[in-house]
Amino acid sequence: MVPAVSNNIFSHGPIADVERAIEQVLSRQDVDTIVSLGGGSPIDTAKVISLRAKEHKGSFLTHLTIPTTLSAAECTAGGGYTKADGVKVGFRAPEMGVSAIFYDPQYARHTPKQLWLSTGMRAMDHAVECMYHPTSTEMPWKALSIWAVGELFECLRKCQQSYPSDDVVTTRLMLAAYASSGLKGENLVGGMGLSHSLGHALGSPYGIAHGITSCMTLGKVVKLKAHESLWAAKQISRLLQAAGGCPTGDDVHDASEVGDRIIALVHSLELEVPTLSARGVSKDEISTIAQRALGGVREGPLFDRVRELVWTLF
Repeated sequence: MVPAVSNNIFSHGPIADVERAIEQVLSRQDVDTIVSLGGGSPIDTAKVISLRAKEHKGSFLTHLTIPTTLSAAECTAGGGYTKADGVKVGFRAPEMGVSAIFYDPQYARHTPKQLWLSTGMRAMDHAVECMYHPTSTEMPWKALSIWAVGELFECLRKCQQSYPSDDVVTTRLMLAAYASSGLKGENLVGGMGLSHSLGHALGSPYGIAHGITSCMTLGKVVKLKAHESLWAAKQISRLLQAAGGCPTGDDVHDASEVGDRIIALVHSLELEVPTLSARGVSKDEISTIAQRALGGVREGPLFDRVRELVWTLF
């Protein structure tokens, strides 16, 4: 069998790219396995191709993946693409999960520094938002996420100082990304959390990579959550030691400090995080972005707070 290669999958999986790859695979009768190499977009595209193979040929493809970023797309049984109007379309099925993940630091050495570090913040987003998700499990997900936050704070800084980092640091980050998202379980109901939903509201519509959206939103969302709910504050405060802080016993204060430390980490990584104004987004879009992030909600105290948060991104 001569393998077919598709190397034109760009950020957010534009529908035209995905359809070309699907056609390439479905035009052949001898394909039963797909190998994805790269970040979230090629991995998610491979899942969609596998789903289309099931619809057209009766069975999913065996999916092997070699991730080269820390976005952890390999950890979910779902994927999607972006339509021409910028709206993301998602699909989910248990069989869309990958068959095997190969974490190899040698492949990650070729990932641009900005992409590697920013997707590390995406992994941080997964780990932090699990803490205040209403159906996340204490074991293993929250326990692993607390560990992952500590690894990410330490190892991302090491990568910033020396990149590419040595294989040990790279492997630690890969395993932290997996721990942050790989063992959610099937009981997880709904989306991840406000930082993720803001990321989706900003990402494909305005062409901003999800690693960068996490840099923009996570710390600010954590501070919002710290003051919105005592339960959320208590859960977030459990991350303070992993983030390098000393708990005071005041959950709201400690949770807010977690947000501050995340914001400081983004600054220390020297990532190119744009304002929305710099991306050509008009402030007239603030309410639209908030509505997207809140699933269509157009009024109320939370809507007002999210609007204020979005305003700070300009």
